[in-house]
Amino acid sequence: MADTPHFLPRDMPLGAVSEQVLDLPGHFDRYRRAWWVLFSVSCLLLGVFVAAAAVVLAKGVGVWGNNVPVNWGFAILNYMWWLGIGHAGTFISALLLLLNRPWRNSLNRLAELMTLMAVICAGIFPILHLGRPWLFYWTAPYPNTLELWPQFKSPTAWDFFAVLGYLGVSLLFLYVGAIPDFASARDRARKRHYQYFYGLLALGWRGAASHWSHWRRTYRFIAILAVPLVFSVSSGYSFLLDLSLEAGWHSTVFPPYFVAGAVFSGFAMVIVIALGLRRFFGWHHLITDRHLDKLGLLLLATGWMTGYGYFAEPFIAFYSGKEHEILVTMNRITGPTAWSFWAAIILNLVVLQALWWPAIRRNGRAMLLIALGVLAGMWCERYMLIIQPPTRDFLVSSWQAYSPSFWDWALFVGTFGLFMVPFSLFMRFLPMISTFELKEVLHRHRGGAHE
Repeated sequence: MADTPHFLPRDMPLGAVSEQVLDLPGHFDRYRRAWWVLFSVSCLLLGVFVAAAAVVLAKGVGVWGNNVPVNWGFAILNYMWWLGIGHAGTFISALLLLLNRPWRNSLNRLAELMTLMAVICAGIFPILHLGRPWLFYWTAPYPNTLELWPQFKSPTAWDFFAVLGYLGVSLLFLYVGAIPDFASARDRARKRHYQYFYGLLALGWRGAASHWSHWRRTYRFIAILAVPLVFSVSSGYSFLLDLSLEAGWHSTVFPPYFVAGAVFSGFAMVIVIALGLRRFFGWHHLITDRHLDKLGLLLLATGWMTGYGYFAEPFIAFYSGKEHEILVTMNRITGPTAWSFWAAIILNLVVLQALWWPAIRRNGRAMLLIALGVLAGMWCERYMLIIQPPTRDFLVSSWQAYSPSFWDWALFVGTFGLFMVPFSLFMRFLPMISTFELKEVLHRHRGGAHE
C-alpha cells in the first residue's frame, strides 16, 4: 500500500480536511443557492412519486401496463435495478475495509448513503406490486391467528429476509462508521443547535482509547456481516427467475451473473455521485483523479464479468437444444424488444472498453458519460431479462406484447426523488466524507509509516 498517500495531495494540512467537510453545515452560504435548486428538483420528483403511488393505492395495479403473461412488469424490473445499485456501497465500504485499502476513505460514506437510499427505493416496488401493499407484513413469519406462514422453500421468502437484513446492516454500518465524525462535528460546531444535533448522534464519544478499541472491533464485525449479504441479496432475487420454469429464466448462470451486474451498476452510480459532489463542493483534492482511476478499473472488471453472462446465456440456450429456449433467445436478439438487448451490449460492454486508457479513466466528463451509460444499459438489461421472456410464453395463444403505462414511468421517475431528497439533506447536514480516516492516512504517511 505504498502508493496510498498519492491519492491525496502530500502537502494537504490535516485541518483542511475538517474545514472542507466538518465545518460545511455551519458555513453553507456559498452553496446555498445551488443546493436549493437541487433540493427543489428532488422534491418535484418526489411529488411525482407520491402522486403515482397514490394512484396505484386508489385504483390498484391495473393502472400499470402489466398483463397476462407479463404480470411482473416495471415493478420488479425497477426493484432489481435499484437493488443492484446499492451493492457497490457495501463492496467499497466493507470489503475494501477488510482488505485494508485506505483509498476507500474518500468514497465510503457517500457509497453507504447510496446503498441505503437505493435499497429503500427498491423495496417500494414489490410492496406496491402486491396489490394490497398494506398487508405486506403477511410475508414475514410472525405469530398470527390466520396461520399465514411463508413458504420457506420459495425464493420470495429468501429475498424478503435478504433485503431486510441488508437494509438493517447497511444502516448500522453507515451510522457506526460515522460516529467519530459526528463527535468531531459536535466539537467544531459554533451554533448551539448543531452542537446538540451532532452530540446526540455521537452517543457520548470522547475519543478515549477504549472508545476506539470497541469502535474498530464493531466496525469490522459489521463489515464481515455485510459482505456476504452482497452475494445473498443478488442471488436471492436471481432465484426468483432461476427456479421458475419460464424459458429464458431457467439458467444456472443467473446467481453469479446478477451479483456481477449488481456491483457493476453500483460502481457506476458511485462514480456519478462522487463526480457530482466533487463538482458541487470543489472537493478535487479529496476525491482525486486517482480515485476515478480506481473506480474506472473496478467498473471495467465488473463490466467484463457481466458481459460473460451476455455470451453464456445464448450459449446455454442453444446448447440445451430446447426449441422454446432457442425461440426466446432469438426473440431477445431480433424480436420487438431487441433494442434492450443491443442497448445493454453497447452501453455495458462496447462503450466500456474506453476505460482501458488511463486518460479516459481520469477524465471526469468521460467517466460521467460512461457511468450514466452503464446505468441506462443495466436498466435495459433488466428490461430484457424481466419483460421479454414472458411475452413468448409456452402457448402461442398467450403471446402478448408489453407496453408500460404513464403511471409505470411516473413511479419509476419519481423514485429518483425518493433517492435524492434524503441524499440532498445528508449533503446539507452530515459529513459526506470520512474525515478521521483520511487524516489518519495522512498522519501515518507524514510519520514515515507504511500503509
